[in-house]
Formats: sequence, structure tokens, C-alpha cells
Amino acid sequence: MIGLWLEWVKSWVFYWQWSLQECYEAIEIGGNLMDLGIKGKTALVCASSKGLGLGCAEALAEAGVNLVLNARGAEALEAAAERIRLDYGVEVTTIAADIATEAGQKAVLDGVSQIDILVNNAGGPPPGMWHDWDREDFIKALDANMLAPIAMIKALVPAMMERGWGRVVNITSQSVRAPIGVLGLSNSARTGLTGYVAGTSRQVAGKGVTINNLLPGIHATDRADALDGNVVKQRNITLEDARAERAATIPAGRYGTRQEFGAACAFLCSQHAGFIVGQNLLLDGGATNLTM
Repeated sequence: MIGLWLEWVKSWVFYWQWSLQECYEAIEIGGNLMDLGIKGKTALVCASSKGLGLGCAEALAEAGVNLVLNARGAEALEAAAERIRLDYGVEVTTIAADIATEAGQKAVLDGVSQIDILVNNAGGPPPGMWHDWDREDFIKALDANMLAPIAMIKALVPAMMERGWGRVVNITSQSVRAPIGVLGLSNSARTGLTGYVAGTSRQVAGKGVTINNLLPGIHATDRADALDGNVVKQRNITLEDARAERAATIPAGRYGTRQEFGAACAFLCSQHAGFIVGQNLLLDGGATNLTM
């Protein structure tokens, strides 16, 4: 009996020694335990000079993906591109243009060749009350947060389908799942995009192309600063107090980071995410209380 017990102990010791050795080898080879399988592919990341778009670009670059970065401001865009080149050693092309406009979309599409991964992103419309907005406000929101992503999908997905592989990730908002009163413009436009993706993603999945949405809650970005600044003006409190109050509403007890968000984006773009189709992934620290 003792002999059998000793053999069992030896087998488990051997197993754990082997498992730890595998981990050490993985770390020595690339510093990561999971190879995303997208090294050498090319991604177009819209609105990527800062914030969540930059977080996605950095995570993809870390996985060995070459990048086409887009944003309106050329100076900030090139600065971000140079940092990524130095940090990750990938090829980075920049195209300064307003992706929310037809002219901007044309400039970006004219400046790219083969795109394997598309990350749609655009700044959110300003907060306000239901009686503040007129038709032009809604048109601007739709152009930036619904029609522009759809235009990029229509332009780039057909070639992905021909090649038999592609990834599209749309950065939307937690308000798609649980509308936020003061973000009525965003609620409307991003929900429209979500409906479009729900149908389209299922039509292209058979050709190896996946389309999914990332729904951010509050992250430490300029967008959060703007929303918190609005609270400061409305309630005459300090920015620190506004941030503390908002963080207290998040079960995680803090704002998210662009690095966390980027890691989720990179996974959805990876070889491991081919069976994830038309989904809406919340990254909000538990702030949106839903059962499904």
C-alpha cells in the first residue's frame, strides 16, 4: 500500500515539474503564455493616437501585428506611432484623417493595401439631456459611431472573406446594454451599429471572418475626463471627488486601463477567437448589473 502511495506521489511530482518547465520555456521564448497566432498580420486601428484605440494598437503590436494607425491629429498620431515602433519593432503607418467623414474614410482606404484586422473606433458624442439635441446632433452621432464603422466593414471585409480569414472589432459602449440617460446620442448610434453587426457577423462567419463588439465602461481616458469634468461643472465639486464617486459605483472599485482593454481586443483578433461571432463583450468592472 505504501509502495502505491509513493508511486502516486512521484507521478504528481513529475507532472508538476513538467508543467512548470513548460511555463518557464514559454516565458523564455516570448514572454507570454499564449501565442495569439497573428504575428505578421496587418491591422487598421481607427482613432488610435490615444485612449482605448491606442491600447488596442499597443496590444496588437505586442502580438507582432503591423499597424495602420488613424486619428485626426497628425502630431499626436505620429508620436504614438513612433513609441510603438520603438517598443515593439513592428511596421507602423499613419494616416491622419477624420474617419467619421466620407473624405476621411477615402483617405484611409486609399492609404492601405491588405488589412487582416479592423478595429473600428471613434470619439463619443457629447453628453446632454433629451431636449438638448436636434436632428443635426443625431446625424453627427450616427456618422461617427454607426455609419463610419459600417462603411469600413463594407470596404474591407469582402477581401478578408476572399482570403478566408479576418477579424473586426468595434469599440462601442456599455450603454448599448444599459442606456445612460445623459448619453442619448451615443445610446442611439451605437445600438444601431450593434444591430447591424448582429446580422452581418453571422453572414460572414462561414468565410473565416469574425465581427464582435467591445463595450467599455469607464476607463482612465480623455473621454472619462470629459464626462467627469461635466459632473464637476454641474455639481460644483472637485475632479477628484467626481472620480471617487464614479469609481465607487464600479464593483471593481476603480477605472479600467487602456492596457486591459487592449488585451481583450487583441484576444478577439487572435486565432483563438474564431468561434466568437457577433458578441458584445462588456469591460466595465461589473458596473452593468445584468444576468446575461
